[in-house]
Amino acid sequence: MNIEGSSLSHIKNNQMERFIEVCLLVLLKEQPGYGYGLIDELAGFGFDPAQLNVSTLYRSLRKMEKEKLVTSKWESGGQGPRRRVYEITDQGVEDLHEWIQILKKRKKRIEQLIIRFDQLESEEGKNEG
Repeated sequence: MNIEGSSLSHIKNNQMERFIEVCLLVLLKEQPGYGYGLIDELAGFGFDPAQLNVSTLYRSLRKMEKEKLVTSKWESGGQGPRRRVYEITDQGVEDLHEWIQILKKRKKRIEQLIIRFDQLESEEGKNEG
């Protein structure tokens, strides 16, 4: 089943934007970064850079800056154009820690759900055979 085309896709998109924010906080905790560089780095979290919407990334970064999770400043790119470089704030680090705790709890609940589902599937397979 393809979730992208299902009725669940609107829920998934909203959750993915929040997940992108958490991923961005991790990346910016590692080191400051700029938009297109961050897009490439998001691939490490399973995002396809070719399919990642650049406007979604910048909208997320602006929202995070408004919430004081990140700051930005313009840097000259040497021979290239100036670019906006983002850095995590202390508030961003605090929020990241909270998000990681939430995700750990969700991961545990999801794993329990999958185990239970797999058991049902296994039992149904035995009953059919």
